[in-house]
Amino acid sequence: MRPRALLAGFCWVMGVGAGASFVAPASGAQPLALTPPMGWNDWAHFQCGFTAQAILDNAKLLVSTGLAARGYNTVTIDDCWMQKARDAQGNLQVDPDRFQHGMKPLASAIHALGLKFGIYEDAGSETCGRFAGSGQPDVGGKDHFLEDARIFASWDVDYLKLDGCNVGVAGQSDRVSAYRKAYAAESAALKSVGRPIVFSESAPAYFENTPEWYDVLTWVRQYGQLWREGSDIANYHANNPDAPRFKSVLWNYAYNLALGRFQRPGNWDDPDFIIGGDSGMSLAESRSQMALWSMMSAPLILSSDLGKLSPEALKMLGNPAVIAVDQDSLGRMATLVRRTSSIDILLKPLKGGDYAVAALNRGDAPAQVQIHPAELGFSTDANCSLNGQNLWNGERWPSLSVLQADVASHDTAIWRIHPSASCGAVTRTGAIIITAGRTLGSIDGYTHCLATTGKVEECSGAPEESWTVTSGGTLKSSGACLAVAGGKLVMEKCNDGSMQHWSYTLAGNLVNAADHECLTNVSASETQQPLTMQPCGHNQLNQVWSLPD
Repeated sequence: MRPRALLAGFCWVMGVGAGASFVAPASGAQPLALTPPMGWNDWAHFQCGFTAQAILDNAKLLVSTGLAARGYNTVTIDDCWMQKARDAQGNLQVDPDRFQHGMKPLASAIHALGLKFGIYEDAGSETCGRFAGSGQPDVGGKDHFLEDARIFASWDVDYLKLDGCNVGVAGQSDRVSAYRKAYAAESAALKSVGRPIVFSESAPAYFENTPEWYDVLTWVRQYGQLWREGSDIANYHANNPDAPRFKSVLWNYAYNLALGRFQRPGNWDDPDFIIGGDSGMSLAESRSQMALWSMMSAPLILSSDLGKLSPEALKMLGNPAVIAVDQDSLGRMATLVRRTSSIDILLKPLKGGDYAVAALNRGDAPAQVQIHPAELGFSTDANCSLNGQNLWNGERWPSLSVLQADVASHDTAIWRIHPSASCGAVTRTGAIIITAGRTLGSIDGYTHCLATTGKVEECSGAPEESWTVTSGGTLKSSGACLAVAGGKLVMEKCNDGSMQHWSYTLAGNLVNAADHECLTNVSASETQQPLTMQPCGHNQLNQVWSLPD
């Protein structure tokens, strides 16, 4: 029997509803983080090697460089700010060497700059750096969520990042229950202290690449406004300052792009910090991260030494047109229109009828990219044209029948477009990716596309990998619809039969309306194997797909 939970979220993804579930704040309170949070965090560049002065210096640089005026308005201190032990009353103690005057004066100085103040803690008994955490120890005992939330409120904290190291599981039936209990307790504590505090959760990251990942992604939205789903972005290290970091950017982009069904305004997938402009990132790679994060409506949280960024990097990070794509109030994740061995094409709807389009060159050589309106989901009418702007150089054009650009290695072109009336309404068109069998750390695990052959193949950008998800729940490609006949997958002439109708669940399953079974890649990590229909398992990884949004 198929678990009822597998059907959660179907209406939204098939285009009937308005978005993933959103839990309203307490009565009378204003919703938090209705656009993706922006700001600065010390971790990816400094790790534990920071002082209060370094934090304040970077806060001042946000203002003096103009980045704060562009929206980067929250300064967050990450791990290592506290002592390893609490005081005799059980209170957190600030590291006196880093913060000689305590935490409140620093928070006040940051607020005086017109910025918000954020801080880090952990849902476990110890932080990842083995400092005092808020959670229960493994051996049992008292947690400190409420006491710590009160301290944070007394310091005028505006943003809390709660990590997930060393979460105690004693007395819990499983790790998922232990994490849910901890994050629910923190959420309740924050709501009780009388101060609006944006809550960033790290719980999903501790379940990446496991079936439980999707369970955590489902409930984490009830407690906070954003969440880290997976691997950390690569850190800067002074002993190897030029170590390449772009592979890490591509990996975080890949896993985040496949999770758009979980986010909406007030609930954000977070693929980690913006390291663009920092050591180990070329200017082209930095542009790519900024463009990709903006196409995904991801939080833009810088984590570098702002005083060492080049003028070109600061201009790129402060590009108002690209930031506007990120901060668009629709809050939609981009659709993967096409993926080849080196090129990704993305489309993102924007409020007011505009769209953002991006072309990422993952390859090691320059590439010429051409994008026709029809492959974005617009009409094939010959009169369909696009007007818009190149968001990097500001160049505008009144009417184009095709977008094209020469894209350097590791660079990303990004445009804002407005289709002419003859283009018609856009349809949900793009690649369908199976997200099982992925290798952690490599985007290659997200390059397996559903094809009209009834198999999964290495994504090549071929027409048989382009699917339209109709409002009626059919999957259409090359003029035919995916159907189940005699227990087997076939492509046939589109009709209104139930064998061609599919529901797409929040867990990522494609469920056929006639036999109620799930589209399954029998060998999760292989391609060119015939797909089958099988009973839906609970988060069975070879049944999890990412569809055009």
